[in-house]
Amino acid sequence: QGQLVESGGGLVQAGGSLRLSCALPRSIFSVFITNIMSWYRQAPGKQRELVASITGGHSTNYTDSVKGRFTISRDNSKKTAYLQMNSLKPDDTAVYYCARVDAEGRIYWGRGTQVTVSS
Repeated sequence: QGQLVESGGGLVQAGGSLRLSCALPRSIFSVFITNIMSWYRQAPGKQRELVASITGGHSTNYTDSVKGRFTISRDNSKKTAYLQMNSLKPDDTAVYYCARVDAEGRIYWGRGTQVTVSS
């Protein structure tokens, strides 16, 4: 924890959009392009689930429930990953966590950002 800085969560109506950002502080030495960046979410009473992931070469993977609505991207020059969320549904309400896996396979988590979608 503490090695990733998330922003962009909030309250939005169903059908709306939000963009989450996840930055690796410059003070943290890591070859960002070798890191796999991911977004997870955890709703109350549910297990944390993988939402989307992206490699340094921009290969992406999504969980079925968000395909066609969410887009994960990254800017390696800014050491930042993004999650663009469109057509949000109340079921998307959760705490969203950014995670990175470095070249040695170690995983680091952000503190999480709340996303609330009202109906």
